[in-house]
Amino acid sequence: MSNNNIIKGVFLVALGATSYGMLATFVKLAYKEDFTTAEVTSSQFIYGIIGILIINLFQRTKNKNTAVKASPKNILHLMLAGTSLGMTSVFYYLAVKYIPVSIGIVLLMQTVWMGVLLEWFLDKKAPSLQKIIAVIIVLIGTAFAINIFKINFNDPNIDWTNGLFWGLLAATSFTTTMFTANKVALGISSAQRSLYMLLGGAVIVFGFSLYTQTTPFNFEIFTKWGIVLALFGTIIPPMLLNAGFPHTGIGLGSIVSSLELPVSVMMAFFLLNEEVLGIQWLGIALIILAIVIMNIQFKRK
Repeated sequence: MSNNNIIKGVFLVALGATSYGMLATFVKLAYKEDFTTAEVTSSQFIYGIIGILIINLFQRTKNKNTAVKASPKNILHLMLAGTSLGMTSVFYYLAVKYIPVSIGIVLLMQTVWMGVLLEWFLDKKAPSLQKIIAVIIVLIGTAFAINIFKINFNDPNIDWTNGLFWGLLAATSFTTTMFTANKVALGISSAQRSLYMLLGGAVIVFGFSLYTQTTPFNFEIFTKWGIVLALFGTIIPPMLLNAGFPHTGIGLGSIVSSLELPVSVMMAFFLLNEEVLGIQWLGIALIILAIVIMNIQFKRK
């Protein structure tokens, strides 16, 4: 693989991760305008499905219907896998409703050690020393990043109980999403896979919306935040990451995609005026270091 292709892949993955990093701040801004989690998630998925449908139609026209089409079995498996995608959106958006965005993204990044545990459980093979060290660094980094020793559980502006609960649930479902996305229906185009996973996620999102929306649905969300949330959450990042990862490989791609963490914290710092202390930046740096350690190859070629 040429250096130009690798640079191109790094650029695409970095842009995709940066887009994801901006998402939670936009959600928080929507909350400040009194939109509900149901309204935010529903508008994002509706616009997202429309956007991915257009991309699929464009690709089908361009390829003159020669692309491999998803079988009914592929569609079922992808929609089932997509339910975890819907859960991740709901859980993560609920988390940032109760806690700062800079803390929410740190909780979401617990997928690093959750993925190791899932791999251990499914493969029945103990993780390597390299992965164990990375997990320990992630846990230490998380303690610093949420400033665990200075948490004020009596702060009336932060609901730590609900925030931590939904944040860790989001990380759990996101771990499932990443695992299934790399295992299910790999023979069809990424646009088709994204579409059917979004449809599966929409079942969860719409069900959640019907159950929790107790006030009349505010359709202004579609003109104010829906398109932005769909672009940065369900359209741009998957397309860029799917285009970039084949050039970078999983290891380098995972390292570059960790840009999502500092971008999310910086967006919260500048746009939401959230306080981010030096010890929290240290924790974020440790989590990124752990991702590097987990994915780098120490063996000489």
